[in-house]
Amino acid sequence: MSSTRSARNRRAARALWLFPVPALALYLFFFAYPTIQAAQYALTDWDGYSATYHDVGARNFTELATGDDVFRNAVENNLKLTVTVVLAQTALALLLALYLVRTTRTTTLLRALFFLPTVLSSVSVAFVWRFVYDPDGGLFNAALRAMGLDSWQSVYLGDPDAAVFWLALTQVWFHAGQMMVVYIAGLQTIPRELYEAAALDGAGRWTRFRYVTWPLVAPATGIVVAYTTVQSFKAFDLVLGLGGNPPGPALDILSTRVYTTFSNNQFGYAAAQSLVFMALIAGLTWVQRRALRRAA
Repeated sequence: MSSTRSARNRRAARALWLFPVPALALYLFFFAYPTIQAAQYALTDWDGYSATYHDVGARNFTELATGDDVFRNAVENNLKLTVTVVLAQTALALLLALYLVRTTRTTTLLRALFFLPTVLSSVSVAFVWRFVYDPDGGLFNAALRAMGLDSWQSVYLGDPDAAVFWLALTQVWFHAGQMMVVYIAGLQTIPRELYEAAALDGAGRWTRFRYVTWPLVAPATGIVVAYTTVQSFKAFDLVLGLGGNPPGPALDILSTRVYTTFSNNQFGYAAAQSLVFMALIAGLTWVQRRALRRAA
């Protein structure tokens, strides 16, 4: 009887190995295989249509590193966008979560209102904010004129030095509520006894936040920072909605630069750009994880 049960358990254990197979197959087909192909095409001058192409070695990567000012501008814009959004969105999401962590009718309503932009499509958000930023009849300049602050008016997205920061504002408005929910989930796992003990020891509000809340909410912060970084690099449709297709140099980021290069039938060069794009995201995420571990 025991041998029969043991054999049945072994068969069941072997069957469990079949469960990851569909997910693994999808991963290999839709991610691993295209990545390998991209690495192959990155070493060629393929235009995406011709039946033949030439191997050019590392020429595409050399051009990216030394001679492509347009790509370098896209990298700089993306880094500015990422740093601004990560800092502002993380701080705002945590602040909202701290004030809305207790569940009441009011906080439930406010959570829903702050989360609402997240369910909208990127294109609709982009068109709404294009109206807000319109220098002629837009909401911002109209409000400034109504308050008598005409000197504060701006061209917003038309300003080459500030356009990427206005894009960052739109991104923060779009996703801060989503990250707030992550922080609320993290805050609700912290035992109340820790705050009570800290209060009995005479710890003030800032001290309780620094030595109780911040270390224990570090896992949620890791999720928020990593997800926000990826969002900032994938803000493709938001950029096209705000800046047109293709966007101007002030709003050009890595995803739109890779797309434009593909559209110009430079598939080999675009493949090289996409690999640099992927490596940059991986590197930034790794640095952020190490920094958060040290800060906690």
